[in-house]
Amino acid sequence: MSRIGNKPIPIPNNVKINLAGNEVSVTGPAGNLKRSFPPVVSFSIENNSLIVKRKSEEYKALHGTARAIINNMVIGVSNLFEKKLEIQGVGYKAQLTGKKLTIQAGYSHPIEFDIPADINIEVDPKGLIITLKSVDKEKLGLIASKIRLSKEPDAYKGKGIRYAGEYIKKKPGKAAIGVGGIGAAGAVAKK
Repeated sequence: MSRIGNKPIPIPNNVKINLAGNEVSVTGPAGNLKRSFPPVVSFSIENNSLIVKRKSEEYKALHGTARAIINNMVIGVSNLFEKKLEIQGVGYKAQLTGKKLTIQAGYSHPIEFDIPADINIEVDPKGLIITLKSVDKEKLGLIASKIRLSKEPDAYKGKGIRYAGEYIKKKPGKAAIGVGGIGAAGAVAKK
């Protein structure tokens, strides 16, 4: 039994869903999305809710996945999804020119990203916080992860690009390892 797949998806008043076979299109105030699904799942609208059904028991995982994707589509067209990235490091900053994001992140060259048309991007005046908004949660996460991968946070000082609120566990440096009876200082103390 798929617990997620069996939950009905409530349809807000400002959202319209069109079903054409296995293609679902969702339209709302923030935009519209369209997605097609395999024929092993079917859809119906009952009591202002969308119901996802599977044709046999062997497609439980696909049942829950299809329901979660459609739920995210409904949420995205009513309210935009948002991801924030923080840049930390001396001299590190981002700059926006049209739909092109340029990041200075300690390399000898700037890193440039062409942002797709359906993703809204903003950079704060200091160039340290990048805000991405979109109706498509999947595409938003993919673009945010590509930007983050351009300069992942360093494990020793924490410099780099991270998600807002992300905790980076820092490793101790060489000086911290020698303290406490390990290393050359510890060898002298054991005599």
